Amino acid sequence: MSDSTIELFWGSGSTPAWRALLGFAFKQVPYQSRRLSFSNRETRSDWFLAINPRGKVPCVREGDVVVSESLAILAWLDERFPEQPSLFGATPARVGAVWGACLQYESYAESAFSSVVRPLLFGGDAAPGDLDLAGHMVRGELDRLVEQVADGTAVVGDTLSAADIVWYCALRHLDRGLSRPSAKAHDLGLWPLLEVRPGLTAWARRIEAIAGFAGTVPPHWLESDPPTAVVLG
Repeated sequence: MSDSTIELFWGSGSTPAWRALLGFAFKQVPYQSRRLSFSNRETRSDWFLAINPRGKVPCVREGDVVVSESLAILAWLDERFPEQPSLFGATPARVGAVWGACLQYESYAESAFSSVVRPLLFGGDAAPGDLDLAGHMVRGELDRLVEQVADGTAVVGDTLSAADIVWYCALRHLDRGLSRPSAKAHDLGLWPLLEVRPGLTAWARRIEAIAGFAGTVPPHWLESDPPTAVVLG
């Protein structure tokens, strides 16, 4: 493993940034943490825009190499440090399956999850009917996830991968939104998540057992009122 310095730019509460943090923990790759403040608009600062013109986190820099976007960072991490464990796999079949599972979240589940979480965390004008529809779509996605991780296995096969990181971070973000006081006004039937979908429990615990996992949890979640637990449920 190279001794060169890798900088990881991230922000507390960003689900994509959490993916990157978990990817580094999963691969056990050291890095220099560069936490940026959203409230202080550090992602829009001139110095950071010179690194990533889109002003988004996560972003990785190693020397002259800069990689942005969470899935690209996970792919780069796997190629840069090919030592096991692998985030995507060593065979074409597994690589394709893992990428497919990641993109199924991005293409299908993400909009439903966000439609539930955003109004609960940030407020807005979402009508109860809109939340009901989004909740119905989320329940369908959770049912599919339960089928995939039955018996505490993984989203793809028996080995944890980037797909598990993608889906787990989304699940935790959803759980946080559902745990907020604003969710009590809506009967979505989704919380507590692991009580509603106990088939996800063993799988979630596998991810939470990754060495260094606790250090990846968004810091401000632990300081909020009410705080978000380090583990689901």
